[in-house]
Parts: sequence; C-alpha cells; structure tokens
Amino acid sequence: MATTSADRILSLDIIRGIAVMGIFSVNVVGMAMLEQAYFYPPAYGFDHVYDKVMWAVNFIVVDGRFRSLFSILFGASMVLVIERGIAAGKKSWQVHYPRMVVLLLFGLAHFYLLWWGDILANYALVGMIAFIFWRLAPKWLLLASLVSLGIMYVPAVVEGTQQIAEFAAKMGPNATPEERKFMDEQFAGLTPSAEALAEEKAAHASIRAHLDSTIESQAMRPFNSVLGFGWETLGLMLLGMAGYKSGYLTGSWSRKTYARIAAVLVGLNLLVYGTAAYLILRADFDPFTYFPWNQIYVEVMHPISALGYAALIMLLFDRGAVADRFAAVGRAAFTNYLGATAIGSILFYGFGFGLFGELSRGEAWLIVPVVWAVMLLWSKPWLDRFRYGPFEWAWRSLSRWRWEPMRRRPEATAVLETA
Repeated sequence: MATTSADRILSLDIIRGIAVMGIFSVNVVGMAMLEQAYFYPPAYGFDHVYDKVMWAVNFIVVDGRFRSLFSILFGASMVLVIERGIAAGKKSWQVHYPRMVVLLLFGLAHFYLLWWGDILANYALVGMIAFIFWRLAPKWLLLASLVSLGIMYVPAVVEGTQQIAEFAAKMGPNATPEERKFMDEQFAGLTPSAEALAEEKAAHASIRAHLDSTIESQAMRPFNSVLGFGWETLGLMLLGMAGYKSGYLTGSWSRKTYARIAAVLVGLNLLVYGTAAYLILRADFDPFTYFPWNQIYVEVMHPISALGYAALIMLLFDRGAVADRFAAVGRAAFTNYLGATAIGSILFYGFGFGLFGELSRGEAWLIVPVVWAVMLLWSKPWLDRFRYGPFEWAWRSLSRWRWEPMRRRPEATAVLETA
C-alpha cells in the first residue's frame, strides 16, 4: 500500500484490489441496516426472494473469504515494506511500528466517527504482534499460522457445538419451564424491536450521534476485537508472510501449480459453502441450522478458500488492461476501503440521503456494482498522475513524519503512458 509504482509486485496489487472490492459486497449490509441483520439476515430487510439470492451469493462466494484474503495480503505487504525499509538503511521496527500507530489512529477514527465494522484498528493492533514473526522462514511462518488459526477455530467449534447442544436440550421434551422461557427470550432477541430500530436510526442521524452512541454502548470494541478474533487475524497475516516469502503470492510458482490449487481449493469452497447455503435455505434460517453452519462449521474454510482465490486471481488476471485496473484499486486499497465507507455514510446517514434502515438486503446490494465501478474508474487515472492514493499518502507522510511528494515527475508519467 505504501510503496511507489516502480516497486510494486503486480500480483499482490491485483489480489488486494479484488479483495477490497469483495469486502464491500458484504460491508454494505452492515452500513445499510441494523448490525443484528448483518449477523442474522431474517432480523431485518429479508422479505423478498432477491434478498435471499443476494445472501446466498455472498455466503457462498464472498463472506469471510475476501476479508481473509485482505488479511493475508496485509501480512505479505508487511514483510515487503519492512524489507524495502531495511534496504533503504532503516531498522525494521522504525519502519513498521510508526505505520501501525498511524493505521490504528485511522482505524479508531473510522470506527468512532463512521462505522462499527472497521478492520483497520484490528490490523494495526495485531500487526504490532505479527512483527515478532516476520524474519521466520516460510515453513515456520506456516506452522505459526496453523497454530494461531487452530487456537481460534478449535475452541470455537468445540464450544459452539456444545452450546448448540445445550440450547437444543432446553427446547426438548424434557426441558423445564425456566429453560423454555430462556429459549423463548433468546429467539425473541433475534428480531429487533421497534425501539431498537429507532435507536439505530437515531445513531445514524449525524456523525456526532454515531460517536455518542458508540462511546456509550461499545467504546472498547476496537480493542476487544483483538481478544475476539485476533488469533484468526494473526494467523492470516502469518500465512500472508509465508505466501510472500515462498513466492506463492508473488506469482513465482508455475501456472500448472496455481491451476491445481485453484481447482481443488475453490472447488472445495463451492462444495462446502454451497451445501451449507442449501441446508440453511431449506431450513428457512432456523437458528439451529443457520448459526452452526454460518458461525461454526465453515469458518475453518476462510483461509483455505482465500488461498484458492489467490491462485485463481493470478491465473485469470496476469497482465493487460483489466489487470492494470484491478492492480490500481489494490495500490489505493486504503483509500478505496475508507472511501467506500464515506460513500455509505453519505447514502445512509441523516446528513446525506438518510437511507439507513430503508432498504432490504438485496436492494442495498445494488449499491455495490456502482461503488465497484467508481473504484475501477478513479484509481488508475489518479495513480497515473500521483504516487499514492490520498489516504496512502497521508498514511505514509504521518508514519515518516514528513511531507511526502505526491505528484509524479513528468518523465515518470511519460514512461507510464508509453508502457
């Protein structure tokens, strides 16, 4: 994200660009309606067939996978930036930690002022820990990644399965009246009340209203996220480091190898998530089907699918005008990520169009292709003239505590235009 175009690795930029576009396909739901509906679709805005279709497409192809891919690329870029900083005569920690501190500030501003779904603060906090591992060889990074992911996934599967069994028993024929009452309250809580919707809409009246509501109800959420899913983020970053150092993410492996990996891993992804989507839809989102499949059984597929997606992307977008467009989105991924939230804020907040809570899931998703088009249209022309995206420039300047040159030299622009 912070290197000049002369230093870019095309495959990393293309994968990152597609990942940040994919993330918005899911994030738009969290921006457009109640957070509760983000995690349990029937809670709100889920009355039409097209709502279910868009949920199914996102569930089978996008949800969790592109965020994982973005996290993997963050780890790869972390090593890339540190190596180039060392080559320029700096110490590794002098390169890394100022970047993470500035990223944390951006993430906190993003969370407190605009949206609860920020991932930047989590990346910055976990990235400070991931630094410890960056010098390791690929095999040890892969081992550390598997351990970190195992610490996240294994207890989640065991504890989640046990909790589902306990809830099922409280709904069974031998349940006590108290247990049945408890479960009735749990099911009732899945559907937001009119008061909860009113409170959410009020919190979206303005940035100040969002800030006040956030501080009151979830002030420590960015920091608690490290405890909640920090092991997963760390595991994915370490996987990205291993992927970069081994050459997997830089396109150094043979096309035949990438084709085999893509066929197996993407095929497995479609099989597992397709089966889960079928079972959930057949059960009409019954909580005892939806939550185990959505939050327990398939999560281990996130890094596996992401690696398959990376292989597929490198096969499909090797060179050419289309690849250059996606690569430009990836070079300005920081700006595109925050810019998508800015667009969402204008659309959904009261100071803009005030559409929060007014659209169903399928209707909200219609915004996604428009935002994708914006990302693809602005990124390359901008980067043909400037060294960095606007927020990349701010991140780099603040991290280095100096005003970085923004505009390209005329001769560099001429080389780009004739390339």
